[in-house]
Amino acid sequence: MEKKMVRCVRWGYEVNTSSDDCIHAIDSYFQQVLSFGRNGKVILEAPLHDKDCVLGNILAAHYVSSSDYHRAKSYLKAATSNLEQSTPYEKAVFESVSYLMSEDRDDNLAFEMLAKLLKRFPKDLVSLKRAHILSFYMGQPSPFLDLVQQVLPENQEESYIHGLLAFPLLELGRMEEAAAASRKGYEINKEDAWAHHCLCHVLHHECRFKEAVEFMKEVSVSWPSCSSFMYTHNWWHVALCYLEGGSPMSKVEEIYDAHIWKELEKEDADPPEVYLNALGLLLRLDVRDALDGSFKDRLKLLAARLTDQENWYLEWHLDILIIWALAKVGDVSRAHELLEGLKFRVSKMDKEKQQEIQKGIQLGEAVYEYAKGNYKQAIQLLGSDFNAFGYKVKQISSY
Repeated sequence: MEKKMVRCVRWGYEVNTSSDDCIHAIDSYFQQVLSFGRNGKVILEAPLHDKDCVLGNILAAHYVSSSDYHRAKSYLKAATSNLEQSTPYEKAVFESVSYLMSEDRDDNLAFEMLAKLLKRFPKDLVSLKRAHILSFYMGQPSPFLDLVQQVLPENQEESYIHGLLAFPLLELGRMEEAAAASRKGYEINKEDAWAHHCLCHVLHHECRFKEAVEFMKEVSVSWPSCSSFMYTHNWWHVALCYLEGGSPMSKVEEIYDAHIWKELEKEDADPPEVYLNALGLLLRLDVRDALDGSFKDRLKLLAARLTDQENWYLEWHLDILIIWALAKVGDVSRAHELLEGLKFRVSKMDKEKQQEIQKGIQLGEAVYEYAKGNYKQAIQLLGSDFNAFGYKVKQISSY
C-alpha cells in the first residue's frame, strides 16, 4: 500500500487514507454505534472508497462477522495485508477488534486490550462501548465503571459518555449518580436513547412509574431512527412501567402491538432483536400469571416464528427465551431440541469456558421446566442460592 495523506476520524485520531468518503463512512458508522442507530451497514461503504484502509476494513469485518463469515475474512485479510502502513490508532483498533472476532477469545483479555487502547486513545467512544458490551455480558460492571471514569475527563461534553457512565452505576445500585449521569447526557443531547433508557431505569427503581412513562413518551419521537433492539427495548420499558404501575392491561397490549410487534413490518427491521423484547415482555406477564386471553394468542403467533432455526444460537438470552416460549405453547420437542443444541455447543468448548457458561445451561433447563408447569423442579434446578445477576451470558454483537 502506498503512503497516503492521513485524515482524522471524529475523535481526532489519524487514519492512513486519501479518501474523504472513506472517513465519512467510518464517522457515520461511529455515530450509528453510539446512537444505537439502524444503519450500521454504512461501514461497508468505507472499503469501497479505499480498499486498502485498515480501519475501514477491520470495522467492516467486525460488522459482518456474525452474519457472513467469508466476507468478514475477506475484509480481515485486506486489513492485515496493509497493517504495516497504518497509523498507531489503526493498529490499536485492529489488534482489539481482530481479537474480539477470534473464536477462542478470552473475554477478560479482550477487555484488557480495549482498556489498553483507551489509555492511548481515550476519545474513542466506540471502543469504550465495545468494552461496555463485554463487561455487561460478563456481569462485571466495576471494571467498566473504572474505565469510563478514566476517559471521562477527555469526553465531558460528549453526550454518549454519560449514558455509558450511567449504566454501570445502575448495576451497582448507585441510583443518584446514575440519574445525574443520565440527565447530563440528556441535557447535552435530547435524542440520546441510551440516556433515556438509563433514566427510565432510575425512575422505575424508585417506583415513579407515571413520571417514567410521561418522560419516555415525550422523548420517544427520536426513537424511530434507533436499531430494532433499542427502539423496542425502550418501549418494553414503557410497557413494564404500565404493568408494574397498575395501569390497565390494555396499555401493555397497546405498546406490544404498536411499538414492538409492529417493528417487524419495517423493511430494515432486525427480527431477532424484536423477538428478544417481545419475549421479555410476555415472560414478565407469565410470571405474574397474566399471560391469558389475547396475550396467549400473541405468544402463539410469536412462537410460530421461533421454530425457524435461523433465530437460534444468535444470543444466549434469546435462546433461553425461545426455549420458554416454545415449551409454553406446547412445542416441547422443539424447545428440547434447542436446549440440547446449546448443551452440545457447550460440550465443544474448553473446560474453562464450559464452567463459565454452565449457569446459562442451568437457567435454560430451569426455564424449560417452568414453561411446562414443573415449578418445583425449576426451583430445584436453580438452587437456593440463585441470583439473577450471576446469569449474564455472552451474546454476538455486530458493533
